[in-house]
Amino acid sequence: MAGRFTPTTPATRTTVRGGHTAVPAGRGRVVAGQGGKVRSWNPGAPVDLGLVLGPLRRGPGDPTFRTTPDGSVWRGTLTPDGPATLRVAATPEGADAEAWGPGRDWLLENLPALLGAADDPAAFVPRHKLVHASHRRRPGLRLTRTGLVLESLIPTVLEQKVTADEAYRAWRRLVRQYGTPAPGPMGGELYVMPAARDWALIPSWDWHRAGVDMKRSSTIVRAARVAARLEEAAAMEPGPAAARLEAVPGIGPWTSAETLQRSNGAPDAVTTGDLHLPGIIGFALAGERDADDARMLELLAPYEGQRHRAARLVLLAGRTPPRRTPRMPRTDIGRL
Repeated sequence: MAGRFTPTTPATRTTVRGGHTAVPAGRGRVVAGQGGKVRSWNPGAPVDLGLVLGPLRRGPGDPTFRTTPDGSVWRGTLTPDGPATLRVAATPEGADAEAWGPGRDWLLENLPALLGAADDPAAFVPRHKLVHASHRRRPGLRLTRTGLVLESLIPTVLEQKVTADEAYRAWRRLVRQYGTPAPGPMGGELYVMPAARDWALIPSWDWHRAGVDMKRSSTIVRAARVAARLEEAAAMEPGPAAARLEAVPGIGPWTSAETLQRSNGAPDAVTTGDLHLPGIIGFALAGERDADDARMLELLAPYEGQRHRAARLVLLAGRTPPRRTPRMPRTDIGRL
């Protein structure tokens, strides 16, 4: 059944940003022992794990996210009840899951929301030929809702004003250094990110070694100090939730939108202030490679209420303007 969702567009940086993660075909088996608990969720239709959970992966070496050859997706997660590991595998009717650790019950209780149960794909009506084609090729696209704000906020802050490779490198280093091995059978290969207190206590020299400048590290520390208040945003409507996040200095509309897309499954949380997205949307929908935020929002206006989903479908289509300038140079301030 996994083959039904084989992507029709080659994986590129653009499609990966759109939430495409390759998950091997197969049906993962239940892993016996080590205190795991099992749950099945059967919405009556297959779940495309690569599209639903793909936005949660922060680069190919994300220590909190793994795929295995049997078709399983593994995540190390810090829940309100403590660290936990989740393994999910698609079935013809939905998905099977198994969880370990103190937060296992929380993860299994929230499994449907994680796999898009709170999303309503029927509310989306394609208005452009390219969007219609991308939508038709991806019947399993649902928006995940993790219910965890800091888990998405911190790696998003790391991605501010740097290349994706730099942000992914910093995330890998900091999670492995200050996080904990995930409970269950993947411990040592899979990690749970640090708790809020641990983020706040990272010394300045380790931020520097990870290649994170003072502006981003200070934003993360400020967010970690009010983590409990920020986590409340997961239960809020998108407008008040964004206002709650943006009350922290260093968190603006770009960061709040990228966070709420994952934590709240917000279908209209369109990303503004992005270096590349307006040009991609403008080129794909109107042939305008120099579109700015205002023009992007104008083009996405027919999708009001579903603009994030529309933007994802454009990214997944993989149509981008030809490059005119060199890529943004990579830096490593940890070597300075």
